[in-house]
Amino acid sequence: MNLLQIAAEGGHSEEQNPLLPPMPELVIGLIAFLIVFGLLAKMLLPRINKVLEERHAAIEGGMEKAEAAQIEAESVLQQYKDQLAEAQREANRLREEAREQGVALIQEMRAEGQRQREEIIAAGHSQIEADRKAASLSLRQDVGKIATDLAGKLVGESLEDSARQSRVIDRFLDELESKAPADAEAGATR
Repeated sequence: MNLLQIAAEGGHSEEQNPLLPPMPELVIGLIAFLIVFGLLAKMLLPRINKVLEERHAAIEGGMEKAEAAQIEAESVLQQYKDQLAEAQREANRLREEAREQGVALIQEMRAEGQRQREEIIAAGHSQIEADRKAASLSLRQDVGKIATDLAGKLVGESLEDSARQSRVIDRFLDELESKAPADAEAGATR
């Protein structure tokens, strides 16, 4: 049998299907469903749609904010990279400056060392010259004394008189000095 036939016979048939409710209950249930559905559609559905739209807008806004934050983060990252590159360039420049200053300082210290060395050499030469003169004077006096003693013994008279002694010593040493370069030149020409 057909369902509509059973519904139309609703109360007339003696045997009713236990799965199908009686027709008046079905109609009342259908009307109550349409009323509840209408109320839900009129009152609840706009609110649900409104909440869904707000969530959708919030999600879209959140995504836009996230994209904006990502763009800003990339911008900040690029700025940091630029700052890092600038800091590296500055560090390289400072390192090069320090190296140049070190080279200049080394050259300056070498020049100062050279100057001090030359001063020490000059002081040494002047000290040697002073020592040579002092030794020459001392030697001259010693040679003079020995020469006067020897001359006094050869001549047989005393040369104790200091003026005479000085003249004799000077004449003797002058003769020795004049002979020394002549002997050196003669030896060099041979």
